[in-house]
Amino acid sequence: MGMSRGRAVPARTVLALVAATLFWAGNYVVGALAVESMSPVAVTYWRWVIAAVPLLVIAQVVERPDWGAVWRDWPVHLGLSVSGMIAYTVFLYEALRHTSAIDASLINAATPAVIAVCALLLFRDRIGPRTGLGIVVGLSGVVTVLTGGRLGAVLGVKVNLGNALMLGAVAVWSLYTLLGRRLSGSPPIASTAVQAGLAVVLLTPVALWAGVRWPQGTAASASLVFIGLFPSVGSYLLWNMAVRRVPAGRAGVFLNLITVFVVVFSLVLGESLSWAQAGGGALVFSGIALVTSEPARARAREKVSDSRARPSCPTGS
Repeated sequence: MGMSRGRAVPARTVLALVAATLFWAGNYVVGALAVESMSPVAVTYWRWVIAAVPLLVIAQVVERPDWGAVWRDWPVHLGLSVSGMIAYTVFLYEALRHTSAIDASLINAATPAVIAVCALLLFRDRIGPRTGLGIVVGLSGVVTVLTGGRLGAVLGVKVNLGNALMLGAVAVWSLYTLLGRRLSGSPPIASTAVQAGLAVVLLTPVALWAGVRWPQGTAASASLVFIGLFPSVGSYLLWNMAVRRVPAGRAGVFLNLITVFVVVFSLVLGESLSWAQAGGGALVFSGIALVTSEPARARAREKVSDSRARPSCPTGS
């Protein structure tokens, strides 16, 4: 059901991609509010408790997978669950306790460049000159955000703990994306559902030991319901519906909207945008444009987008 390169993306597909990134962006803003009253482990646990069953049902209805074949990949799903569903998410929510949603999303936007570097180091993937330049430009944008624009004193600048944790999240997500290459063809929503279920199983003993309980306040409960349904279920469903109608490489460009939406939400909520965030963000997006515009890299970008659709977003997120 792919489309030719010159054909316009259908309006319904565009709306699905925009809504998916909108919900993923909401994970940053609502997640930052959630961790004000709950631990990152608690938010992560309830996120996948809420999402696991709907994901399983949707996978069955939409994909009708061979669950036996999906489960044969259980060692890979286990690794993906530990890295993407648990470690990445805990890193993200812990980071949001110490830094702004804007900084977190800007740092996360550099993930394609980090994935390219990891692929080079681990799999000897070739990097063309345009991609190499894009990586340098994108990472310089991240450094600008990390240092608040004080590039001249980069070695002496104390990095915000939340930003450092977000770097850890990006590294974990990059490894998780590359690990996804080892899946032998499990459908994306079914894979996400299995990994979410494994995350619940793995986190339940930790939650019991830590005394995790459902929060009492209405705002905290609403934030968990939002995180469990919209970024964790809605985004994956919309994203996978969209990439059936448009090449994943073209769909991947929409992931840049996550940071845009986070900035808009944050400004509406009263936060200000510093020149370092604006300048660093411009460098990050310039780097992404260079990385995704190289022909050889464009094909790799489609794999990255497919991986983002399969587990969690980031996004993605």
